[in-house]
Order: sequence, then structure tokens, then C-alpha cells
Amino acid sequence: MSYFLKRTENNLWHGKFSTFPEDLITHAVSTRIGGFSKSPFDSLNLALHVGDEPADVLANRKKFVQSLGFDVADIVTPNQVHGDKIFRVDDNYRGCGCTNYADSIPETDALITNTPALPLMLCFADCVPIFFVDVENQAIGLAHGGWKGTLKKIAAKTLLKMGDEFGTRAEDCLIGIAPSIGACCYEIGGVVVDKCKAAFPNNYRELLIERDGKIFLDLWRANVIQLLEIGVSKENIDVAGECTCCGSSWYFSYRAAQKKGFDRTGRIAAFIALK
Repeated sequence: MSYFLKRTENNLWHGKFSTFPEDLITHAVSTRIGGFSKSPFDSLNLALHVGDEPADVLANRKKFVQSLGFDVADIVTPNQVHGDKIFRVDDNYRGCGCTNYADSIPETDALITNTPALPLMLCFADCVPIFFVDVENQAIGLAHGGWKGTLKKIAAKTLLKMGDEFGTRAEDCLIGIAPSIGACCYEIGGVVVDKCKAAFPNNYRELLIERDGKIFLDLWRANVIQLLEIGVSKENIDVAGECTCCGSSWYFSYRAAQKKGFDRTGRIAAFIALK
């Protein structure tokens, strides 16, 4: 595991994977610290679709993106719907969703590109951010793996799509599974249990964890398994191992917000760009 938090000069924190080559890419996972939003979005909420004040979100986005050396007008972000659609973007899509949620790439949960200096950004509050770095072909991807997307194998599908578009080979690709809700906290019900068994008929026993009469789902392991199944090397998959619900003082967590009586919360962002 090589995930760590690094403090920036403007009082933000960047979550990073040391396995990713910094001479090829810029990447970061945001935290909830250092922004302008008020409760329950306090304070670095980067999502425009959760009911926060748009001016605060745009100020947060500007601060975060500039801390990575880019302008807000550079980023591409999708309208995430817990599906398995993967979309390739290039300079024609620069700025989509950057300041207006309605302009986001529609109904998409993974973005891929080989265009330099075109940052991809997705938002999360417990779901799994999945980074893809193809050093050989200089291509990147970013996927959103909630339980629905994970059971639809969005991680594997994103990497296979990169193979179709860029010649990415699974065995060469570097993967980062960023902070998200862990099996320690992700209690699920019967419908999800049944869908997990259908999606992972050979592995569901290691994904569904029974504890105190309850069932918990290991999303991290589910994403690792589907990537191993298509040929990714175990050594190339880096799991941050940080639960957003346990660490809700650092990260936005919908489950943690519910425990505090809130029905809304902000979103962290995963960000990646080729240099």
C-alpha cells in the first residue's frame, strides 16, 4: 500500500499513490478540509449536484484544481448514475461540467483519455474511486464504483475499453483504489446480497462478511477480483485501505452523515491528468 496524504501550500490535502509516475501524470484525491462550504457540506465540497451553494462549490473547485496546477475550465466531469458507461474524452470535451452540472458528460461513470493536460474529475461520498494509469501508451482512466457499478464490473470494463481505444494491456496497467467505504462499515441488505452472488458466483463468500447478524460488502476486494480476472498483475493494484465512513472527519461519507441525522453531504473528488 502506497497511499498517503500530502499537505499543500494553500492548506489543502492531496491523497496520492506513490506507485504512480509523477513525471507522467498529476493526480489527487481531495479531502473535505480547506474549503468554503457550510454544514452539512463543510467544507471542500466539490459537487454541484448535492444542494450546496453553487458559488461555494465553484470556489472550492477553483482552489482544489489550482492546487494541482490547472484551471477549473480545464476539467471534464460526468453526470454519474451508478452505471457502467465508459466515455473517451479529448480536447473537444474540455470544460464539460466544470462550472455547470447540466453540461457534464451525460450518464457516465468512467472517463478515459490519452490527451495531455486534460484533467478528469469524478465525485464520491463512499463509492470507490478507481484510477488507471497506462505508462506504456500514455493513457489514463477514472471510474466510479458504487455497489451497482462494482457489481456491473465497471473497473474491468474501463480497463478493457482502454485496451480497445489505446492498446492498454491489463498486465501493464497501474491501478489505484482510493478511499471509500470499507467492509467495516458497508452494511447491505438482501437485494444487494443476491446481486453480489450473481455477479461473483465464485467469490461472493469472500466479499460478503457476516458479523453480529449483519452482512457487509467488501467493495475494495470486489474491484480487485474483477481486475485480476482480466489479467491485471496483483503487484500493480494499490488499495488505499482507508474507509471514508470511519474517516469522515477527513472524507465525505453518506453513511456517516446519515448517522449524524443529515440526509445530504458533500463529495470528495478524484482527479487525474496526463502531463
